[in-house]
Amino acid sequence: MPGVRRARLGGVGGVAVLFLSSCATPLVVSPAPHAADPNCAAVMLAMPDTVGGLARRATTSQATDSWGDEYPIVVRCGVDVPGPSTDTCVTITTTGYTADWIVREEPDAWIATTYGRNPAVEAIVPKIRADAAVDEVLTELTPPASLAGTTGRACVGLGDAAAASPSP
Repeated sequence: MPGVRRARLGGVGGVAVLFLSSCATPLVVSPAPHAADPNCAAVMLAMPDTVGGLARRATTSQATDSWGDEYPIVVRCGVDVPGPSTDTCVTITTTGYTADWIVREEPDAWIATTYGRNPAVEAIVPKIRADAAVDEVLTELTPPASLAGTTGRACVGLGDAAAASPSP
């Protein structure tokens, strides 16, 4: 009988491992076109363990990160560097770090891309997380994003209505 007990416990343990591993499924994220840029390594290594109160989740591609299981926040380093734009451009300064972000509103998400940085970093924040989450997320992502090199461009104009253009 003791052998039977061990076999049953082993079977339960095997099911628990299978169940736990299914919760840790990496999020499928397409890599950005310039994900292999060596400067993305420093940016991605500096990403926080939590963003918007959500825990980090593994992804399937180089230079990507995500937080949360349902409606995840996604970051990709190495997206195309944006040129001057009339999209909303905001400057985020936090704890000695500054980054400009071009913010576009899509039907289901806010998409923010660093402006004046190379490699450029993109953050996708689902709208279901609320409009206020965009500011919080960008504040948390500004320190690592600011590790990318600068291009000499910056947000100019009046606050959130500013257009992104070359700095003087």
